[in-house]
Amino acid sequence: MDNTKFEKRYWIHTVTPLHVGTGRGVGYIDLPIAREKVTNWPCIPGSAVKGVVADHFGATEEERKKNGLVRAAFGTANASDSNEANSTAGSLVFTDARIVCLPVRSFYGTFAWVTSPFCLERLKRDAGMDVPSMSVGSAVLTKTTKLVRDGSRLYLEDLDLDCKRDEKADACAELIAGAVFADSPEWQAIFRERLAIVNDDIFTFLCESGTEVSAHIRIDEASGTVADGALWYEEALPVEALLAGTVWCDRVYRNKNANDELTKEKLLENFCSKPLELQIGGKASTGKGQVRCLFQKL
Repeated sequence: MDNTKFEKRYWIHTVTPLHVGTGRGVGYIDLPIAREKVTNWPCIPGSAVKGVVADHFGATEEERKKNGLVRAAFGTANASDSNEANSTAGSLVFTDARIVCLPVRSFYGTFAWVTSPFCLERLKRDAGMDVPSMSVGSAVLTKTTKLVRDGSRLYLEDLDLDCKRDEKADACAELIAGAVFADSPEWQAIFRERLAIVNDDIFTFLCESGTEVSAHIRIDEASGTVADGALWYEEALPVEALLAGTVWCDRVYRNKNANDELTKEKLLENFCSKPLELQIGGKASTGKGQVRCLFQKL
């Protein structure tokens, strides 16, 4: 069996607040977002990404039964009428999308795309991106930054940080901007002016305190006031957040009678090439969860 893996990097860019929840929380936030167990940083489960990509391509059960390409990519829920081995799995494998840049309010420059050295190291290891390694005291900025003015202090939310400019930050900004805003030199410049690399402890603090938390209520129709017990707090990833993961295909699950032209490369090329506009998570009726999904060769 040929186990050669064909792989691509994918990016998620939130255009509206994104809530991919995990059910009831135990803290003051009733409906928290999904987070990694080890780092407690926000993430989007790969199953959620794969599900909305499948939905984007109209992969209904009926379509999967009659379309071998769709069935091979996303699997089937019922294999009783099929000769395919393990046909429920699907051939495309999406990893979780991990946070790369968290947008944080800045006193200068409106907001900053904040990342950390560990974030960048994981991007290099897991997504094959050639970002430079660096050691950060408090914060490092690009040469063209708009996040400071007449000094060396960076103000993020309630934090007052020492910072310096470093050409390695410019190299990181160039790589990420080129991937996420490939068709827009204007947005590439905006990103370069707002990238801030803070140390891992500060980044963890911002990931825990810098997400969007909003209160929701339900009105009692009879009284016209808030119904008893109908106040809850919901967390979301803010707009402009950037996350990255990988998608690969190392084997093709297909019908024994299918033609041999169905290859790993063809599956990735068909479903993981062009930029996609997707809706992920809850609150779709209020415009939440709109994202750009972009694919990039490793």
